Amino acid sequence: MMETMGRTKRPRRSFTKEFKAEVVELVRQPAATVASVARDLDLTETAVRAWVKQADIDDGQREGLTSAQLDELAQLRKENRVLREERDILKRATAFFARETR
Repeated sequence: MMETMGRTKRPRRSFTKEFKAEVVELVRQPAATVASVARDLDLTETAVRAWVKQADIDDGQREGLTSAQLDELAQLRKENRVLREERDILKRATAFFARETR
C-alpha cells in the first residue's frame, strides 16, 4: 500500500446505481449531512458529494450532463477509439501491400 502523508491509500471500490441512489436519499434527509453519511457508511465525502451532484443533474435541479448522456459519451468515445485503431491498422496494411507490389 502506498502511504501519503501518514494515510494509506484506499483500494478502488465500485458501487451499484441502487446503492448510490440510497446514499443520495440518506443525504437528502433533513438531519443528515454529507460528512455524517459518508462517515457512517465508510465512504469518502468527495464520492458522496459527486453522487449527490449527479443526482441533482439527473433530476433537472442543476446544469450538466445527465447520467444517460455521460454513458452515451463514454460509449461513443470507446467506439471512436476502436474505429481509429482499425483505421490505423488498415493504413499500415495498405502501405505494406503497396511496397510489396512494386
